[in-house]
Parts: sequence; C-alpha cells; structure tokens
Amino acid sequence: MPIHTVTVRVPAKVNLQLSVGPRGNDGYHQLVTVFQAISIFDEVTLTKSTDGSGTTISISGDQRHGVPADETNLAMQAAEILSKKYDFNIDAHMEIKKSIPVAGGMAGGSADAAAAIMAIDYLYSLNMTRDQMIEVAAELGSDVPFMLNGGTAIGQGHGDQLTSALSRGTYHWVLALSSLGLSTPAVYGECDRLRAGSEISEPQISDSLMQALLSADSKNVGKLLVNDLQPAACSLRPALRLILDVGQEYGALGAIVSGSGPTVAFLVADEDQGLDLAVALTSSGVVGSVARAYGPVHGAKII
Repeated sequence: MPIHTVTVRVPAKVNLQLSVGPRGNDGYHQLVTVFQAISIFDEVTLTKSTDGSGTTISISGDQRHGVPADETNLAMQAAEILSKKYDFNIDAHMEIKKSIPVAGGMAGGSADAAAAIMAIDYLYSLNMTRDQMIEVAAELGSDVPFMLNGGTAIGQGHGDQLTSALSRGTYHWVLALSSLGLSTPAVYGECDRLRAGSEISEPQISDSLMQALLSADSKNVGKLLVNDLQPAACSLRPALRLILDVGQEYGALGAIVSGSGPTVAFLVADEDQGLDLAVALTSSGVVGSVARAYGPVHGAKII
C-alpha cells in the first residue's frame, strides 16, 4: 500500500557551551558549541494532498503562538529546497504540533525544518543519505543539522560543522520558559556592542567540559556551563538575571541561558531535585512557566 502520511518527532536542544568568536567580514561569528538534545518534542505530520494545492501548513500545540504559518516557516523552506533540488512537486499538508518554545534559544524552528526534511524524504521515497539530509539542513540554518542527529555533539564554524561528543549518563534539566521570545540577530548585535573595543579570541572547545561529559560528572558539567551570549541576553532582558539567581539559590548544579535565550536551563542532580526546583521557580513568581526534561535524546525520528 502506498504511504500517504508520516509523522516525525524532533527534540529541542540546550547549549552546554556556546563560545562566540569575533564577527567576520561576512557578518557571521565563528562558534564553538556543545549541543544536547532534550526531551521536549515537536511533531511534524506530512499528509499527501490530491488537489494540486502545493504545500500547505498549519500550526497546533501549546507553543503555537508566534509560529509563522506561511513560507517564512523553516519547515516550509525545507520543502521548497527539496522540491527544487529533486525537481518534483510536494502536494502535501504539513501540520506542526509545537511543544518547543518559540524564539526561546531551543532551536524550535530548526527542529521543525529537520523533521520536515526527514518526513519529505520518507513520504516521497527520495532515499536521501544522512549526509545529503545534513547538506540540505545546513542551507536552512546552523542548528538544523544537529536536530537531525540529536544526542550530544560539538558544533564548529557557524555551529553546523558537527562531530559527536563522547558523553555518558543522563542529565536532568529544569527550564524556565518566557512568554516573550528574543531575536537571535538582536542578541548577537548586543553581544557585539558589549564587547566593542575588546580583543576577542577564536573560540575553543572546553576540554574540561568534554572530560566531565565523558565521566558522566553532572556536578562538574553544571559548573562548566558557559554561554558568551548570556550577558547580551540579560542586557536585553534584565529579568533573566533574577531567574538565574533564583534557580541557583534553590540548588541547581548549574544555570545557563540556552542559545540566544530567553529560556534559562538549570541542570539538576536527578528527577526529585528537578521537581523541587520546578515547584520553587513556579512559586517564586519570576518565571512565566516551567518544564522538566532529560537528555541526551535521539534527533528527528519517524514515529
């Protein structure tokens, strides 16, 4: 029987390290980052149409607010790239069920693009290799290749040159979510403004963090979390400093603004501590909403 519909589940990410080099002549920064995929998921369902209407899109889920339902959505852009690359028409409806916060530094849009690539490949029997999928993913954004693979990985260049990181153990996270996103270009611009006049060295991978991940030493991983964009995110959204302080007061092993923010990720020792911290953050009144997750998890996957 021919297949008419497919659903792909794809995770969010946090950055354990995000080191930002000087701005290049192309306007982009060289990055070194350590990604970890975590157990908050979007689902992208692609269903073939027969009316010749092309690719259509709808958004559902509790994090749907602010997600574009047009050609500016990265998942729709993935469909356009694949349609041109393989010279065929994609007559299908794409439903994106959102649980990953929008503009939250957790790669929600990139995740949906990765899921769309996998769904289109499967539904239209393109038989793409993993390298071919990653090549298309890199055209869409620096986080998209990682969302295909998941796990824990080192990203270099603009974040899209990936190598797997040797990581052991399971890491438990509490996420302080904001109802208002932060613009990634705005955060990078603020980072440049704050660092103006300073000598910025080329970013390097943290050997100490790599060793802690290899040893499944969550206490040390917590101490070594670092994000060069965090001062810029806090400058644009001063309330983030209070959230970071509250989480650490309640015993988090470490705290970091994820990516360009404004999601704040707290690493905790175990599920029980995660529940305690989630309750404390909720009752503190400084957080819009709270989620718990664990990682690493697999990347985009057909379900």
